[in-house]
Amino acid sequence: MTHTFTTRTLDITTGSRETVYDLTEACAEFLREVAAGRDGLLNVFAPHATTGLAVLETGAGSDDDLLAALHDLLPADDRWRHRHGTPGHGRDHVLPAIVPPHATLPVIGGRLELGTWQSVVLVDTNVDNPHRRVRLSFLG
Repeated sequence: MTHTFTTRTLDITTGSRETVYDLTEACAEFLREVAAGRDGLLNVFAPHATTGLAVLETGAGSDDDLLAALHDLLPADDRWRHRHGTPGHGRDHVLPAIVPPHATLPVIGGRLELGTWQSVVLVDTNVDNPHRRVRLSFLG
């Protein structure tokens, strides 16, 4: 059986607000172009020290609940030793320890195998950097 590896980088603008940015359609489009109906794995990676990736329901309040929970866990105040940037920016550097900057997801028949309400999202609490890259890699 022959395996192929294909990768692409997405350029994302998250803006100047904390956000949960839905990547699901971009992942699906990438797989339509490269998976050719094969089974395999999609790896999603954000090469940033202040973002994470998650799989969760969006549009029904869960994305806002996630940001609220992160505010409770990682308050944007002066407690952080990492002090450059906007006040509380140090918490953004702790985020990837809680919301990792990677996810590996199953691909079946060339399609992302997610649950009914699951979406792949970029979690970005860093308001100092509105430009992000996300690497999509398919092995199948």
